[in-house]
Amino acid sequence: MTHVRTIILGASHWHVPLCAPAMAEEHDMIGVGDDDVSRAQVQNLANGWGAPVEADWRKLVDLPDVGLAYVFGPHDGMAEKCLALIERGIPFVVEKPLGTSLDELSTVRRAAEAAGVPATVPLVQRGGPTEQWLAKAGRPTYQRTSFIAGPPSRYLENANPWMLDPLRAGGGCLANLGPHFVDMFLRGAGETAVDVDARLSSSLHHQGVEDHASLLLTTPEGREAIVEVGYAFPGSPLKRYCSFTSAGEAGFATVDSDGSATFTAADGTTEVDKINVDSDPLYDPFVRSVARTLEDGFRGLTTLAQLENVMRPIWRAYDDHHGGREHA
Repeated sequence: MTHVRTIILGASHWHVPLCAPAMAEEHDMIGVGDDDVSRAQVQNLANGWGAPVEADWRKLVDLPDVGLAYVFGPHDGMAEKCLALIERGIPFVVEKPLGTSLDELSTVRRAAEAAGVPATVPLVQRGGPTEQWLAKAGRPTYQRTSFIAGPPSRYLENANPWMLDPLRAGGGCLANLGPHFVDMFLRGAGETAVDVDARLSSSLHHQGVEDHASLLLTTPEGREAIVEVGYAFPGSPLKRYCSFTSAGEAGFATVDSDGSATFTAADGTTEVDKINVDSDPLYDPFVRSVARTLEDGFRGLTTLAQLENVMRPIWRAYDDHHGGREHA
């Protein structure tokens, strides 16, 4: 369903510019919310859409006939905003991790299900070039992901300093980057639950949030994935380092930072290609999928229950890192 009356909360989030052109084409943007309405990005969006700007998100939620909401912004306010939308029966898109704990996410998921309010999450690697290439190997027996983004200082430069506050963000690179790749393994393996061993470190940038994390995920039948994420790449036009491998019954697939992709089949033959590993272009088609599936309750897109499965081992890793204490 296109051109429904749509609001966006947390418009200064760095993913919003990746979504904005499609939003303008697919939705009727009637309200722009942000904690700091003076930010240039927020003002530019509002001016381009001809929509009012509001620092109090509750005023936007209470606008008449809102048919869709996007929830971005600081993670510590996400659950409250989602629950308010659910109370009003407004379908919503919410950025991962949806809160700063598994309990917050679970509470929102249960409330949305009980009220029959559709919700989805931009886990944009789903169906993307990297996932499609790795699928050539078949159901993964062993998978490895390394995704190292730029330094945490970029969040000071892009008007999202809260990302360096562990209380507001809930965590660092693991909570931010990890969900995409935990999800990729769960989807490929056809599993919903994994055991996790983890190491988290902030030794490079000495911030309050970790700048490097390594997970070892293991399914009940012994399938394994190593997921390494970090804020350890320098500020650069290259944006990030990434590499992926997946071994399954059909063969062995690899993807490198420059998009070089190889697949060696079980019979020893090798296929070579070049794919786009930049995740930024995946947000535009996601928004268009949201518009297309809104009437069907976002059928085929990520559910909150699936996000809960993804975040369970991630929050467990934080709990273990903090000595088993309940994560904030």
